[in-house]
Amino acid sequence: MKLIMKNDVWINGYIFLRNETIIAVGKDLKDDDFPGIPRRMYRENMLAFPGFIDIHTHGGYGVDVMDGSQEVFETLGASLPSEGTTAYLATTITQEKENITRALQTGAVYYHRQREAGVAELLGFHLEGPFINVKRKGAQPEEHIISNDLDLYKAFQREADGTIRIVTYAPEMLGGLDLTAYISETGVIPSIGHSDATYGEMKTAVAAGAKHITHLYNGMRGFHHREPGVVGAAYTIDELQSEIIADGLHSSPPAVATAYRTGGFRNLFLITDSMRAKGLQDGTYDLGGQGVTVRDEKATLADGTLAGSIITMDGCVRNMRAYTDAALPELAAMVAGNQAKALGIDDRKGSIAPEKDADLVLLNEHLDVEETWCRGQLAYQSEER
Repeated sequence: MKLIMKNDVWINGYIFLRNETIIAVGKDLKDDDFPGIPRRMYRENMLAFPGFIDIHTHGGYGVDVMDGSQEVFETLGASLPSEGTTAYLATTITQEKENITRALQTGAVYYHRQREAGVAELLGFHLEGPFINVKRKGAQPEEHIISNDLDLYKAFQREADGTIRIVTYAPEMLGGLDLTAYISETGVIPSIGHSDATYGEMKTAVAAGAKHITHLYNGMRGFHHREPGVVGAAYTIDELQSEIIADGLHSSPPAVATAYRTGGFRNLFLITDSMRAKGLQDGTYDLGGQGVTVRDEKATLADGTLAGSIITMDGCVRNMRAYTDAALPELAAMVAGNQAKALGIDDRKGSIAPEKDADLVLLNEHLDVEETWCRGQLAYQSEER
């Protein structure tokens, strides 16, 4: 088995687990090493990645975070390991304040009571909207979009019991810089998205504490040679890291490759931005109270606007490899390591190392998921295993 480490690939690698934790990793295991510990043998070409961390998912497998029920998190916890995801941020959508509050309250209850290993771990919330620019709303319901409101954000965070980790907002809108500074000062990630900010406004936001861009290329002012906009800032401002949906629909393969080559793998987060229909058949589904049609792996509103994705995290990994020829350790960073570091949990997640959570994904040579382990428990096994 090959271990995909931070800066290398270890051939003939081994990993030993105790309960929910990695206790040892190494190469060329000898017969008398670790006596008495049961062993599970794998093919030489099997690839062991750190568990994937999806910091932007609205749902999948028939549920949506905005449903506001415990079933949402139970379903995601059980289903996400099939795509290699061992931890995630539940992502809201622009909606009535009461609906957002209900989703946050329900998720907070689940977050604090989750104890079971063997399921994907809820790391908290990604609050996407309602503080966005209507000009770049994408599939966010226009009637619920509001200006940046620091008091309302504080209320949302109280209802979430402090579990909001990322906030997508438009810094150029009224109150944007105050919101940026407060979010950053309280240890939450200010993420610029659904924004029409100019390059100058982006620099000002970064100076105030912004450090993240939501789904690069989508829902933002694009690059122009006289006004580089949000995309130009992503390319050139070192403090910024960007999410990207590598599904070939939200961003073309050359656009994904451009982001990889300009910002480098350390500045990219692979995300799904997935919605309820992921893992289900083509048909009509709901996203934030809007009808979404899914056909041929594409989810759209009635007017043709892309409405989230139905791609899986392992699908993003395969596409990123195909689009960029990224090295395996680079893929591991973009799907786990960068996320863990940004969220401040790299002491326990994001890489394969002793004393970290035993979150592991075993992929075959085609980068298909064969097994997923969540905190030391087998959470998914493909039928081919």
